[in-house]
Amino acid sequence: MHPAGLAAAAAAGTPRLRKWPSKRRIPVSQPGMADPHQLFDDTSSAQSRGYGAQRAPGGLGYPAASATPQAAFLADPVSNMAMAYGSSLAAQGKELVDKNIDRFIPVTKLKYYFAVDTMYVGRKLGLLFFPYLHQDWEVQYQQDTPVAPRFDVNAPDLYIPAMAFITYVLVAGLALGTQDRFSPDLLGLQASSALAWLTLEVVAILLSLYLVTVNTDLTTIDLVAFLGYKYVGMIGGVLMGLLFGKIGYYLVLGWCCVAIFVFMIRTLRLKILAEAAAEGVPVRGARNQLRMYLTMAVAAAQPLLMYWLTFHLVR
Repeated sequence: MHPAGLAAAAAAGTPRLRKWPSKRRIPVSQPGMADPHQLFDDTSSAQSRGYGAQRAPGGLGYPAASATPQAAFLADPVSNMAMAYGSSLAAQGKELVDKNIDRFIPVTKLKYYFAVDTMYVGRKLGLLFFPYLHQDWEVQYQQDTPVAPRFDVNAPDLYIPAMAFITYVLVAGLALGTQDRFSPDLLGLQASSALAWLTLEVVAILLSLYLVTVNTDLTTIDLVAFLGYKYVGMIGGVLMGLLFGKIGYYLVLGWCCVAIFVFMIRTLRLKILAEAAAEGVPVRGARNQLRMYLTMAVAAAQPLLMYWLTFHLVR
């Protein structure tokens, strides 16, 4: 038989053996170790833990987190020393300002002049319009210190003059607007002229008191308070002029002028002439006569200024 036929017969009689693929054990990946067959790192698991989660410094696959510039600045000992030195300087400066601020701005005294309440304001306005009905003009004292204005209607205050000045400027703007003459420049001129006259009054009175050699407890703030009360009457005159014309203006302004004249006479008399009586100066002495003339001049200047600052606002 041909050898090829023998080989075919042998192959037909012998069963074929099937080769199965060999099974290899693949090592299970440990936590934190990447799959050797994975080309890219899977970061989805880290994101699923939370957006704010951060890996510890030196973790696998992540560099250590760098410190912020603020933390690095605060960690510098030189910066800490500079901050401590700056804080000490600021504390010393605040203490120095608190000690010397009264030399330039008497904050403590200003608090006294604004210690008012609604009852005091109502009584003081009644006193300014009707000073003829008031009898006791003495300022009350407690342990050589004048009581707060809210406890004594005769005590001077800065609340009414300040509010009256602001209201006067607003009423002046209203009067100019009704006459089609309003402009910011004209309103500013009105306010600045009123302040200029007030400053001139204070300087003139202080100079007169110095020349007459009057020893009085009348301070500069007292003068500003007393001279600022005339704005109340000016407001009343301008408002009546807007409502009733020239007749209402002259009637109300005339009443307020007489009222402020009487108020200033009875108030300044106790401040200026009382010191002369305490010093034993004769009533008809030359120095006492000068003090009387000074009191009369200050009181007479108030109606003149009231008219001068308001007559052009009423047409």
